[in-house]
This record gives sequence, C-alpha cells and structure tokens, in this order.
Amino acid sequence: MGVRPGILDTMDAEPDNPEGLDQRAELSEFLRTRRARLKPEDVGIATIGRHRRVPGLRREELAQLAGVSVAYYTRLEQGNGRNVSAEVLDAIARALRLSETEHAHLTHLAKPRQQRRRHRAPRRQQPRVALQHLLDSMEGVPAYIGGARSDILAWNRTAAALFGDWGAMQAHERNWARLTFLNPSYRELFRDWEQKASDMVSYLRLYAGRHPDDPELSALVGELSVKSEEFRKLWATHDVKEKGHGVKRMRHPLVGELSLAYETLHLPDDDGQFLCVYHAEPGSPSAEALRLLANWGTDAVRAGNEAPRP
Repeated sequence: MGVRPGILDTMDAEPDNPEGLDQRAELSEFLRTRRARLKPEDVGIATIGRHRRVPGLRREELAQLAGVSVAYYTRLEQGNGRNVSAEVLDAIARALRLSETEHAHLTHLAKPRQQRRRHRAPRRQQPRVALQHLLDSMEGVPAYIGGARSDILAWNRTAAALFGDWGAMQAHERNWARLTFLNPSYRELFRDWEQKASDMVSYLRLYAGRHPDDPELSALVGELSVKSEEFRKLWATHDVKEKGHGVKRMRHPLVGELSLAYETLHLPDDDGQFLCVYHAEPGSPSAEALRLLANWGTDAVRAGNEAPRP
C-alpha cells in the first residue's frame, strides 16, 4: 500500500502509520482514480484537436471546476489533506461527481489524525446475547450478524444451511472477504460471483477510510493481495460502497437455484455491527427451496450453529 516514488518529496505532513494503511496514499489514489474516470465531455470540456496523454480530466481542469487553485488541488491529490475545509471538499466532490458514499469517504480520508481518533476500529467484536436470541428466533430465514472488516460474528441455523458450516471454522476464517476470494465453494455458490467480489472489496474500502489505523484490516488486505490477483485488481480501483439491500442469485448444492433478497440493518451502539437477513418472494421456487433448507438439519449443521461464538 505504498505511494508512488516522489509523491512525498515536497510535503511535510505526518509520518505513515506502520500498523495501518497509508492514509496519504489512500487519499491520493482515491482522488486520482475518481478524476481518471471522468471524461472531458462529461463536464462540458471541448477536446477537439487537443492531444490528451492521460485518461480522464487533467488536474488543472478539475481544479477549475472545483474553484480552487491548481497548486492547492495538486497538493491535496498528493495526499496532503491537512487543514482542508469542508467547503473545499464539497466543491471537489461536486466537480468529481461523487456519490454520497464517495463524498463521505473522501471526507474521512482527508481528516487530520486528531479527528480520526474518534473512529478507532473495534478490537473485540462480541455481539450482545440478545442478538443471538433474535437470530435463533428467526426461523426459516438466513440471518447473521456482521462486524468490522466483514467478519461474521453470529448466525442462525438457516444461515448455516445456506452458506455452510461456519461453526466448524476458525474465528479468523469467518470473514466474508476471505471466504469470497479464498474459498472455492463460495465462487460456486454465488452465481454472480464477480459482483459479489466487487461489492465485498468496495465495503472494505469504505471501512478502510473510516478506520485507516486498524492493523487487522492491513493484515487482511495484505493476505488477500498476496493470495488473490482478483482482489488486487479490485482493490486498486478504489471503489467504495455502503452495505444496503439487493438480490443475490445462488446455486446451492442441495436445493439448486435460489434468488434471495437481502436487507442490511445497522445496529446502534454495537461498534458498526449489522444484521443481514435474506428472504425469498412468497410462493416462488426460491421460497420452497429455502423452506427445504430450513427444515434440513444435519447434526453437523446443528453442531456448527451451537458452537461458541468468537
């Protein structure tokens, strides 16, 4: 996660954090990739007869659109977000046509260290006992509690039947990013695996902007970057996305094809934990397949569901 040679030569900001991601490089690359995806014609800039050596907008063009000096924007894109005002960030976000999620991500990346300390990553992720009781009461629908770095913290029996025996895994293995990129069975399970993989990396990028000093995240990104070329390519895009709702198409080895909608509900006062619930359209073939999964209870699945939580 280093920066390109020379990018820090003329800057005198804080040193890199040896335990987390390089915040200066994150800000620099995010702005660069957002600028590169904008075409001049998208913002009304004529290019007839002009030779362009780089894709997207030039720095001076983006600076003009945002109403700031080229030197100021260049310094910001080199990773120096110290003392940048909210008004300037808003203007740059508008010029780059950032989404609301991307705008928030830019703000997190550009914050001084003393402000970011309020967003420390949780060290221990222990769901409240009441949440496990809630999961167990949700019969017939797969549901789980997720946490920082896409960790899977708790789940019900139907989730185990749908996604696999999480209880038989080591705690560090119960992580959606690791499962998505390093476990071949999940590539088979998700029919739209490429979209699942892209979403997964986008969630991690968003988390990284909020918790750049998280050493466990840095270790996870390092591991996946070494072991998965697909992860490396997606991580380099700097795309960000918030968890929300949608539809996942799956091919389960026991019940076949399923099309399940999912909803993500963020939990209050639980260090960023969230509840994710999957459900099928009533009366659909997927609903019948889900019913069969819910009723299917091998000893292995039950044992996995009742295993001690991390």
